[in-house]
Amino acid sequence: MSRSRSSVTLVLLTLALVAVMAVALMVGGGSITPEQTFRALATHVGLPVEPLPRLADSVVWQLRTPRVVLAAVAGAGLAACGCVLQAVTRNALADPYLLGISSGASTGAVLALTVGLGAGAVSVAGGALVGGITAFALVFALMGRGLVSSTRIVLTGVVVGQLFSAVTSLIVTAWGDADSTRSLTYWLLGSLAAARWSSVLLCIGVVAVAVAAFQLVSPSLDALAFGHDSATSMGINVRTVRLVVLLGAAAATATIVAAVGAIGFVGLIVPHAARLLVGPRHKVLLPVSAASGAVFLVAADLAGRLAFAPQQIPVGVVTALLGVPVFLLILRRQDAR
Repeated sequence: MSRSRSSVTLVLLTLALVAVMAVALMVGGGSITPEQTFRALATHVGLPVEPLPRLADSVVWQLRTPRVVLAAVAGAGLAACGCVLQAVTRNALADPYLLGISSGASTGAVLALTVGLGAGAVSVAGGALVGGITAFALVFALMGRGLVSSTRIVLTGVVVGQLFSAVTSLIVTAWGDADSTRSLTYWLLGSLAAARWSSVLLCIGVVAVAVAAFQLVSPSLDALAFGHDSATSMGINVRTVRLVVLLGAAAATATIVAAVGAIGFVGLIVPHAARLLVGPRHKVLLPVSAASGAVFLVAADLAGRLAFAPQQIPVGVVTALLGVPVFLLILRRQDAR
């Protein structure tokens, strides 16, 4: 694909992201007009406008804005991680949860809920983050020198994921009560309702570093498409590239899962859709995947908030409902080629 077409695609996606985020900020709980939303945002960025009353300002700045920004960051991070993991494993079905991080995060979250460490969403997020990192550490330890093998990466991730899923079920069965089980189920569905600025800023920092690292190794990811031996013959250190990708994907995924729960399909279908738009070159594919993932998750969360308002559907449910038919369409189009 020509550079000009890729640039146009990225600009259009950026405009789409701005538009869907603007809409998402202007709708939701509370009788707040678009003009009031603008005033609240303008106040917090230092523009000379009349401030809103404290309650209305809190609704916009403390509830709506972090939720929308976190949706964009999480969508971008999941899509970028899925994009690079599909490259290093040469597996079209690879996604950010391939390394067992989601299952480990679930175990950490259920421990926080059942043991009662801390209180509220902070303890759940902290437990999920520790659990996700622990799961990846186990995957990395089990892989050993198998880091150069795509098959071993996939199989190790699957095994560790099943292990932590079993531990989670054991904990819930042995020590869980109705409240903790209900809270865990809601968390596992993926939700942005508990978004706060602290988790938003953490996700922004980790995802930005991970995506920058991915972009640095993007030429090597193109070479990996031809296989390990071909990439090595081109002078590429395959082990180092895979290590960078796996560490970056693990850190970003664990942070995102801790903040929003397990949101499926974003990291699976978005990279495939992006390849249809701009082709396989990762220097272009990676930013397009990130932008597409941000648009997709913000739009999905908006749909979940509006579909049965005032009741909200967890965003993970919406992404699954949208993701299955979209993935089938992508597969059908690829088969037609």
